[in-house]
Amino acid sequence: MKTKDLIESIKYDEKGLVPAIVQDASSKEVLTLAYMNSESLGKTLETNETWFYSRSRQQLWHKGETSGNVQEVVEIKWDCDKDAILLLVNPSGPACHKGSVSCFEDSVVREENTKEELGEVSLDPEKILFTLEKLIADREIEKPDGAYTTYLFEKGVDKILKKVGEEASEVIIAAKNRDSEELKWEVADLFYHVLVLLREQKLPLNEVLQVLIERHNK
Repeated sequence: MKTKDLIESIKYDEKGLVPAIVQDASSKEVLTLAYMNSESLGKTLETNETWFYSRSRQQLWHKGETSGNVQEVVEIKWDCDKDAILLLVNPSGPACHKGSVSCFEDSVVREENTKEELGEVSLDPEKILFTLEKLIADREIEKPDGAYTTYLFEKGVDKILKKVGEEASEVIIAAKNRDSEELKWEVADLFYHVLVLLREQKLPLNEVLQVLIERHNK
């Protein structure tokens, strides 16, 4: 669809606005909910960075113009009624003006979920990789001091690749030694460093898993 046709096809409300959900293209974390008008949508399509319309200031604003936390647009989708937009982005910093990765940081949890508040995290095994993927994405954006993931991202792709290679070698050695206890730890380390590499390369884990699904179906 051509840019002009897309802009005109969106169903704006009586104020000429449409809600725009911003989502991290890699981790799939919802970052913020903002609003667009036809002009800001046009600028987003033109610059490949997010532009919104501020309802309080009644003017356009370019995400990251002052903070530097721009959002590179990877893909734009719209719902079946064309009255809501979804933007998949690669963020270069926190989405929230408070400095957090996402504007959706606060939550209401049921009583049985309070174990997490006490430091205990109970997860289904099949969900842990996606949970770790999100954590790594947050670390890349927030870069907390002293965090090992922060160190890896600051050192760059060469350091990350070196660690992937080292951990792969450790897996081979543990397997060769028939040391299952050591092997499980080394494989876990390898999984972690591969997830860091995927984040650095802006490749969602889901796309890797989709390859496995396609191969399985063959």
